[in-house]
Amino acid sequence: MLCIRWGNSRRRSAEGRVRAQVAPPLSTPTPDGGTKRPRLRALKKMGLMEDEDVRTMLRGSRLCKIRSLKWHKERLYRLQEDGLSVWFQRGFPHASSSSQDICEPVAVAEVEVVEGWLREAAGWAAERPGVYLHHIEAVREGHQSEGLRRFGGAYEPERCLTIAFKGHRKNLDLVAPTAEEAQCWVRGLAKLRASLSAMSQLERLDQYPDREGGCAGSRRCPGGRRGGMALPDPLDGAPRRLRRAGLGKPAPRADSNQDSKMSFKEIKSLLRMVNVDMNDMYAYRLFKECDHSNNERLEGPEIEEFLRQLLKRPELEELFYKYSGEDQLLSAPELLGFLRDQGEDGATLACAAQLIQTYELNEIAKQHELMTLDGFMMYLLSPEGAALDPAHARVFQDMDQPLAHYFISSSHNTYLTNSQIEGASSTEAYVRAFALGCRCVELDCWEGPGGEPVIYHGHTFTSKILFRDVIQAVRDYAFTASPYPVILSLENHCGLEQQATMARHLRTILGDMLVTQALDSRNPEKLPSPEQLKGRVLVKGKKLPAARSEDTRVLSDREEEEDEEGSEAELTGQKRLTKQVSPELSALVVYCCATRLQALRPTPALAQPCVVGSLGESKAKRFIREAGNSFVRHNTHQLTRVYPRGLRVNSANYNPQEMWNSGCQLVALNFQTPGYEMDLNTGRFLVNGQCGYILKPICLQQPDTTFDPESPGPPRTTLTIQVLTAQQLPKLNVEKPSSIVDPLVRVEIHGVPGDCARKETFYVLNNGFNPKWEQTLQFQLRVPELVLVRFVVEDYDAVSPNDFVGQFTLPLNSLKQGYRHIHLLSKDGASLSPATLFVHICIRRS
Repeated sequence: MLCIRWGNSRRRSAEGRVRAQVAPPLSTPTPDGGTKRPRLRALKKMGLMEDEDVRTMLRGSRLCKIRSLKWHKERLYRLQEDGLSVWFQRGFPHASSSSQDICEPVAVAEVEVVEGWLREAAGWAAERPGVYLHHIEAVREGHQSEGLRRFGGAYEPERCLTIAFKGHRKNLDLVAPTAEEAQCWVRGLAKLRASLSAMSQLERLDQYPDREGGCAGSRRCPGGRRGGMALPDPLDGAPRRLRRAGLGKPAPRADSNQDSKMSFKEIKSLLRMVNVDMNDMYAYRLFKECDHSNNERLEGPEIEEFLRQLLKRPELEELFYKYSGEDQLLSAPELLGFLRDQGEDGATLACAAQLIQTYELNEIAKQHELMTLDGFMMYLLSPEGAALDPAHARVFQDMDQPLAHYFISSSHNTYLTNSQIEGASSTEAYVRAFALGCRCVELDCWEGPGGEPVIYHGHTFTSKILFRDVIQAVRDYAFTASPYPVILSLENHCGLEQQATMARHLRTILGDMLVTQALDSRNPEKLPSPEQLKGRVLVKGKKLPAARSEDTRVLSDREEEEDEEGSEAELTGQKRLTKQVSPELSALVVYCCATRLQALRPTPALAQPCVVGSLGESKAKRFIREAGNSFVRHNTHQLTRVYPRGLRVNSANYNPQEMWNSGCQLVALNFQTPGYEMDLNTGRFLVNGQCGYILKPICLQQPDTTFDPESPGPPRTTLTIQVLTAQQLPKLNVEKPSSIVDPLVRVEIHGVPGDCARKETFYVLNNGFNPKWEQTLQFQLRVPELVLVRFVVEDYDAVSPNDFVGQFTLPLNSLKQGYRHIHLLSKDGASLSPATLFVHICIRRS
């Protein structure tokens, strides 16, 4: 009894302290007309401060999170004042049942302060990050996710919403107390995401107010003079950058006694948090230089000065001063000189002036068409200063060529979320594939109960989903990321009756989206172009001969039965089942008639453009070795689909580059399995608007081409990459404060066998914050049109394999020359911002 009373008293005390931490109401004004919480200015700048939906999100809502039939948990979700993230609490006081009575959001720092005793005394967890807006792929209303359709039937659709994320993170399925509250979150998230995407880089930088309440970079100081006009110190905006990185004030976890002052020991803790382990002697010397009060403590401006010194980019400063001269300000002509040295051949004085107007932070400098160091850094960190050519980020290639002239982003076992032996099947896997630009998805169709065909990996423990549900997902999501045609690759194991059901679902659900007859009736065998097929769906499957008799039969579509290396021995004694093809389903196969590619046709004159040959990776490699040029010629006029061998039971992938080298269009990979193979696929389809179609090089389009990837000829191009520095690499072991990465950089070349190479820098000991290499790597290339360049950062380990930190892959033809930032991605393709590599790139063609 005594323990219970003690626990209850502790809980009441804890709840009281939580209420004491609550920030003032949103409407509480300051004498100058602002709000008491400066971070709310971010929402004000978005024009959403008075928006009722956003205000509801700031107050917080008790939403029910759904994972399964029995797992329905109430959570308190609320928008943070920066307008960039939604945090949640697993438990909370239940004194009020209405979300309107929920307290104002607890500030992030305050949450971290009370995190420990909340867990112990009150029995409910502190707030933690739940949703970052830039990670959201889409917000759906109603029962528009597989989870809500299966597990949310007890709730009205009007109260339900789904937040779908980029990458491999699972959907967040939520149920609001009322339909109106659900709409508040749907509308509010849409407004916030729209505001965020519409922000310029300057506006993103200005998302957080200066400590003094002014605009960073706006104070006058004698940093430079041009035409008698005093201009700010080029480093004046540095504190803003520090705060934007979360380093502008003592981090609660580093400031152990919460006195807003930091000892040298606490500074060292802070450095480990940001992934840098400085030499104690150097760190202490820097500490003493900033300790102007000589009390062995840094506070306020002293902390900012320390971090300002830490964040200096000497390599950028040196580059800036090289072009700006003594006054440390870049004029438009000086900036133009830098751009031309960068290889921007089309740059003009007007272009340089526009860059100043876009990226310069200081209004006085902008008015005089001058760029400070901060503006120069902003430009180099922007998409225009990145390694990827921004002109290639949109559709720029000719989209009027026949389908066979394109690499087409393709998925294998699209329905799986994991292993092909016991993984879950889900319609969400199709939605995610479409969001990544995939244009050819696979449907393994089997007999299902109640006359409804199902999709799963046959004869395994994978779960089953309805064929009908997948076609509905195709209708709703196939063209969200790309307008160009989608190919449904049917692996058909159904009887005639359920095949007819499949055909009926395809016609009724897809309607006019479905291609049911040739676009050109006079030349029905000619493959149309992606442009002609915009918004259309093609069916790839077995096609009955024109003069079909009732007993016409074809082999099963089971791809794993195709003769891989050694597969004939495995199939000894097994009976290959034959299945009839339904005329209703056959009629929907127009341009993609599926067949097994057993041998190559001797001459292009015997080509069958509307026939899609399927073969496993082993046979494709054999064709490449034994009939290199013949295979390339075959692929100039006919589609070929390559898929992983059946022995890859863990859904591992093969190297797609080998197949692209021979012109194979539909190189199908397991999208659910991250790794370098998927990095290459993402890099291949990164350009041309990420539309899922990439025009093949000329040597892979011409019917009489002599190109052979195994014998490509002498080197024609020299690629030189100087790896200079990296910035803010992520910690791999967040739970271990002393864990600091020892980064090295590897540059990989993926192309024809004669071009494939990898070279790496030395490793930098204990510095993931601002490591420096200044090391040059050079490559000789024979077929640059096919080359992918992969930048990889790893954590060096002397006794075990290095740990992956981040990577970025792109085509050589889309790689810009000069000084460039590489914005790193995680293993599953998510942004690791602000982690970057800074490199210099030179491409010389002979």
